[in-house]
Amino acid sequence: MSAVLLYAFDTMADWEYAYVTTVLQMHARGGDERYRLLVASADGAPVTTLGGLRVLPEATLDDVSADDIALLLLPGGNTWLDGDHDAVLALARRLLDAGTPVAGICGATRAMARAGLLDHRAHVVDADSDEPDYPGRQFRVHASVAHDGAVVTAIGAAPLEFSREVFKVLALDDAAGIDAWYAAFKGVPDAR
Repeated sequence: MSAVLLYAFDTMADWEYAYVTTVLQMHARGGDERYRLLVASADGAPVTTLGGLRVLPEATLDDVSADDIALLLLPGGNTWLDGDHDAVLALARRLLDAGTPVAGICGATRAMARAGLLDHRAHVVDADSDEPDYPGRQFRVHASVAHDGAVVTAIGAAPLEFSREVFKVLALDDAAGIDAWYAAFKGVPDAR
């Protein structure tokens, strides 16, 4: 069983990863043994989300072998540009070099861009128009979500679209099933 590793840190944005974690847990309870959700922080200490929830990580980033990770999930939050996230960005680089997917949303996309993780990949950066130049900026697309190889990126206002792309990467269902899930939560009428 491979881990979908949720990186936990103070100020992480609750709504941006909630669909992914919930659907993963539902699949696990339904007998799908391909993936397990693993919550890890830099030091293993409890974190407090933007919504005020206290999250107790199961591991530190150093406790987790890159070989055991199926996907690294990087939620947005208020500390990406002024906090110490070097360890998880280094892990993301190792994973991408090995072809393991990394999915970042909102503020995480800005940190990924500044770390050079989005060079040569179509991506979204959740940023103001005054975002400084960064390597790979010419590959930025103006959309709510982008999926290029092992990288999924999304703006913070697109947690459903982000989750849909993560589900595709993990092949949690066939394309029709994932699209039906998305339509149900997006409020799109059934075409049948």
